[in-house]
Amino acid sequence: MDISRLIDEAVRKRSVGAHAFVPGVTPVPVSGKVFGRNELVMMIDAVLEGWWTEGKFAKQFEERLAEFIGTRYCSFVNSGSSANLLALSALTSFRIPEKRRLKRGDEVITVAAGFPTTINPIIQVGAVPVFVDVELSTYNASIEAIASAVSPKTKVVFIAHTLGNPFNVRALWEFCYNRGLWLIEDNCDALGSKLDTRHTGSFGHLSTCSFYPAHHITTAEGGAVLTDDPLLNTIVRSLRDWGRDCVCPTGVDNFCGNRFGNQHGDLPHGYDHKYVYSEIGYNLKGTDIQAALGLAQLERLPEFIQKRKENFRYLYRMFEQDEAIFDHFILPSWDPRADPSWFGFPLTIKPNAGFNRIDLLKFLDSRKIGTRLLFAGNATRQPYFKNYAIEHRIVGDLANTDTIMNNTFWIGVYPGLTREMLDYVIGSFKEFLFVIL
Repeated sequence: MDISRLIDEAVRKRSVGAHAFVPGVTPVPVSGKVFGRNELVMMIDAVLEGWWTEGKFAKQFEERLAEFIGTRYCSFVNSGSSANLLALSALTSFRIPEKRRLKRGDEVITVAAGFPTTINPIIQVGAVPVFVDVELSTYNASIEAIASAVSPKTKVVFIAHTLGNPFNVRALWEFCYNRGLWLIEDNCDALGSKLDTRHTGSFGHLSTCSFYPAHHITTAEGGAVLTDDPLLNTIVRSLRDWGRDCVCPTGVDNFCGNRFGNQHGDLPHGYDHKYVYSEIGYNLKGTDIQAALGLAQLERLPEFIQKRKENFRYLYRMFEQDEAIFDHFILPSWDPRADPSWFGFPLTIKPNAGFNRIDLLKFLDSRKIGTRLLFAGNATRQPYFKNYAIEHRIVGDLANTDTIMNNTFWIGVYPGLTREMLDYVIGSFKEFLFVIL
């Protein structure tokens, strides 16, 4: 049997019973990968190519992703967390003019109600995270909150579009530009989201994506750093590629035409440029096999985005129309100029609802309905902040962040969910409220 027939057989077997949803038996996950024949074919093509590390598939993936988001440059990396580390670390490079360079002790404004790997790069480079509160229902920080946190030590604003819901990134870009601050968009949960018809991830000096299987598209593990700035792009790629000074593509020798002709630091004259290191870097590249998967997924991205939006709208309409649900939960909201590509459907239990989050989530779990918290809740209350006595600054009391920590969760809208599954989720909420109340 040839490879093509083997792939078709594998896809056929996987599809059998895929739509036979059995309430209470079949899991309703919050996220998951959706793939078919083309993804398998592309990955096998990359395997048969025999190159495997970063190569032609990675180059194509970078070009197409940059074109989709609307940036000049894209660097494919091994995870969204690595993407965040690279984006912030790039601003510490000796190549950045000293006045704008991010140094130890400088401040980076962010939020505590998010994922740790937006915060951890700040700590890793020796900067000080400054936390501002977010708004309930949008789960994003306001421009006013960010403005209140600026100090003479502020160099960067680094925040995420929460669950795919765009913050007012146009206004924040103008704010940062006028004050000489860097803006990094963590776009890991928001691939395909737009503000004023422009994709998120195209506004900041740098932006990041994640392609973990839970996200809008997957490369198994993987991420990307995007920018319009050629200098930042050069720095990111150097940091990603062991810190090397050479700009030769992987597997290419003497791309610059002067491999043995220059003086580098205190090295012998003519030292092989392929082994000259100007940055403190690592190997954080993605593989060609992963990129091949990403190329196939990119072809389906518009379909995935549309399905996420449809699932979100259906849940919102059903929850909004149900008096009991509407009275006991804060439903999500968004900027009227935004067109979110939702990662999940967030809900916050209102005060005096008559039940707590643990009881509700246990009930949903007993029905095999997946839920997730809004990541770290309040990162400053996480064990690692105390274990490592992390230096930080808090602006305000983070009251909404603590509410999120105690009362917020989200359910899935990913493309693998059917209308039947969503109806079962809605019915389960109603059943819980009927029993409790």
